[in-house]
Amino acid sequence: MASQEIEQLSAALARLPGLGPRSARRAVLWLVKNRERALPALLEALDAVSETLVECQTCGNVDTRDPCGICADPKRDAKSLCVVEDVADVWALDRARLFQGRYHVLGGRLSALDGVGPEDLNIASLLVRVEEGAVDEVVLAMNATLEGQTTAHYLAERLEPFSLRITQLAHGLPVGGELDYLDEGTLAQALRARRPLS
Repeated sequence: MASQEIEQLSAALARLPGLGPRSARRAVLWLVKNRERALPALLEALDAVSETLVECQTCGNVDTRDPCGICADPKRDAKSLCVVEDVADVWALDRARLFQGRYHVLGGRLSALDGVGPEDLNIASLLVRVEEGAVDEVVLAMNATLEGQTTAHYLAERLEPFSLRITQLAHGLPVGGELDYLDEGTLAQALRARRPLS
């Protein structure tokens, strides 16, 4: 049996997405074997992120500065805004380097079963950004789930009064699929084939 502290570390790692109890134990064993060089670097990185991590007040992205690097980048097209459900979706789309505009993170999706309504999402600040008049296109990049598509239709209705182009990612994304798990080729095709909702 491992000590209580090692078991607590394994349990903490097992709560991370993608890691189960066995994977967490393997990670802990690797950290123990390489503790002289791996543990200090890991602790330093965790400490640095813990002290500097903030949510961007403009878009909802997570970064170590506010506004985030994407919002502060003058090379980004401020007239094109991509609305996503979660920060992981921003990172997935930006990793593909296909969208040159800016983002807006809703912080979830509408779900009657989970009790998530429009007031629980970052929709009010999206409408404020659009009302300011600097946006020509809003790309609704919701996950291809029932809740994601419901959210996209709700947003399209709310954005309809504004004179801007409203598009969504092309169909063909796997049903039930999430942006964070898609390869760059699939994301590229989906962005290229986006179409107006109305």
